[in-house]
Amino acid sequence: MREYLDQIVSYVCRTTFNDLPKAVVLRAKEVLADTLSVIAAGAREDEVKGLTKRLVDPKDKQVASLIGPGIRTEPSKAALINGTAGTFLELDEGNQFGRGHPGVHVVPAVLAISEEGHLSGEDLLTALVLGYEMGTRIGIACKIRMSMHPHGTWGTVGAAVAVGKLMGYGQAAMKEMINVSSSLGLATSRRTMLEGGTVRNVYSGVSNFMGVLAHQLVQSGFTGEADGLKTVYGSVVSDTFNPDVVTEGLGKRFEIARNYFKMHACCRYNHGTLDALEKILAQRTLKAGDVESVDVETYSLAAQLCDRNPQNMLAAKFSIPFAVATLLVHGRTDVTCFTPEAVRSEAVQALAKRVEVKEDPRLTAMMPARRPSRVRVTLKSGETLEAEVTMNKGDFEDPYGPADLEKKYFSLADPVWGHAKAEGIRSQVIALEKVKDINQVTSLIAPLG
Repeated sequence: MREYLDQIVSYVCRTTFNDLPKAVVLRAKEVLADTLSVIAAGAREDEVKGLTKRLVDPKDKQVASLIGPGIRTEPSKAALINGTAGTFLELDEGNQFGRGHPGVHVVPAVLAISEEGHLSGEDLLTALVLGYEMGTRIGIACKIRMSMHPHGTWGTVGAAVAVGKLMGYGQAAMKEMINVSSSLGLATSRRTMLEGGTVRNVYSGVSNFMGVLAHQLVQSGFTGEADGLKTVYGSVVSDTFNPDVVTEGLGKRFEIARNYFKMHACCRYNHGTLDALEKILAQRTLKAGDVESVDVETYSLAAQLCDRNPQNMLAAKFSIPFAVATLLVHGRTDVTCFTPEAVRSEAVQALAKRVEVKEDPRLTAMMPARRPSRVRVTLKSGETLEAEVTMNKGDFEDPYGPADLEKKYFSLADPVWGHAKAEGIRSQVIALEKVKDINQVTSLIAPLG
């Protein structure tokens, strides 16, 4: 059997759009539409607007769209800024098997390079699927250190593979692309998300930037190790890397078709708890003033999200007490519930202090196949209400339907573009295989100069 790296390089280089199953193409278009809307909404945050103002120069080559502002810039800058905007609201799709968010690590780079090259919808979709595939498979094959955040790690390789595919790389160049990009990931810290350090939001942007940079490096003659994946993901950011997992079912099982979408505008580890609480609320109308306390038992990673007094939007999105309290106070968990103003809500903050989160080792043992959570609400009357879930709504085993995805898209896109333009963009994305030049779509987002 050929070495695993040669196998994946051969697969990536020979795969064409016509090799992709219809269900995979459909899911890729859903991922693209979802990610565009999430980026557009995230681009309205002050930090992203500030970054855009400082990085984008009118003298830049104006070829690649900035999804929210509706202007164009150089591909590498667009990849960085769009990738950053896409994580701000915690609504970017993900993959539970890779334990990360592949889409937002690939879409911005793919979009920028496709625009620059006036490439087709088929080209973009093929590169998106393959970049998503390779990044996620690395995530499955290793176990990133618990002290690290998965953003900005294997997603860099996914972005690079996608860029290489768009540029028509042969096997030798694609292998170099993988080996070079393996060393371009970040030393990410999980503490950033727990403490509300918003530098965490740029990790995925950097991955997209590095995916574009890897192409420039390879074309300039830079080289990587003989097998950068084994070194970096087997001994640097992880001590375990199984090459057989990377190639298992290659071309038959597609990771983008095993993804999840998010509806709660907060960390995925909150979602099981929120789904369990929604089960309670579906059976009983409660007011925040009725609640004496809430006890949450969940798996280890979720149990880390126990901050009862988050101080900013990011910290609130990584706080189960805050998420529980905002659902009880507002009856929802959308973007508006996690704004800086919402974080300072006295009613939510007071209730969050009465939410206790603990790990149940029996629930931790159910990972990674399940993401369980148990919620007990104690009312001031002394009555208790309980519910438990074993998986998040939206997971591969319990997916959201097309109507759910459409509703989410318009809820994010309409405030940015208006409904008519948002509908036009989405319609073209859903028929993307018919588009000969991706600028036909993105000119609705950012007009060509």
